[in-house]
Amino acid sequence: MTAYALPAPRMMGADFLKLRRRRGLVAVLAMLTVGAVTITYGTIEIMHLVDGTTHGPAGGVRHLGHGVWVLSALGAVAAAIVGSFASAGDLDAGVYRELVVTGRSRLALYLARIPAGFAFLLPFVAAGYALAAGASVVFAGSNPAPDTRLLVVTGLWTVLQVAFYYLLAVGISSLVGRSYTVGIVLAWRLALTPILATISALGIVRELVPGVALQSLAPAGLGDSIRQGPVIPMSLAATAAVLVVWAGVALAAGGRRDTTRDA
Repeated sequence: MTAYALPAPRMMGADFLKLRRRRGLVAVLAMLTVGAVTITYGTIEIMHLVDGTTHGPAGGVRHLGHGVWVLSALGAVAAAIVGSFASAGDLDAGVYRELVVTGRSRLALYLARIPAGFAFLLPFVAAGYALAAGASVVFAGSNPAPDTRLLVVTGLWTVLQVAFYYLLAVGISSLVGRSYTVGIVLAWRLALTPILATISALGIVRELVPGVALQSLAPAGLGDSIRQGPVIPMSLAATAAVLVVWAGVALAAGGRRDTTRDA
């Protein structure tokens, strides 16, 4: 990659501002992250206060797993929405041609969307996880509370999942457009991945599914509360290779489409 293709900080900042100025997008993102976690733990705690003999406290390790599952699943939704806006927003708004005719590198315009989207998306995910982590400790009650190491590892794993699906969304949106991206990512994340993971006849082929690779990295301390389908052991090298190849192919295909399309 040549130097002139690298996005300038001003270019990344401009893409970040485009996302931040969309109030509807900000509201949706907040509801899918912080809002979802608040509702999850709030509901469990209210049920505990109403009938403590049947429903246990909202905190503890097990409920941390439940909260993180909600955050990672809805975080993938948020990643798909933000990625589709970041990737196809200029084209849909009819300003892509104006950006190209200024002489800016098309590849730089494309690459600028990655850090800009991360800067917009990940703070909401981090805030949602901080809320889940705090609730799992504060409301633990008689439940085993997660230790610091488990909280840190789980947080990193949650961010990794959302970041991965954002990269997929950026590439897919450049290929097929914004209207189809959310459906494709959600179908793959919430429906096809668990189905493929349960088909034992596929054998080692299941390890090529990115959701299976991400699941193999799930913190063991969370137990079954975080699992979506059977556990398929994978080496760290194999897991990294699967995730890098999927993200790399999606971004490369989207980048080629974006840099060769008619302005």
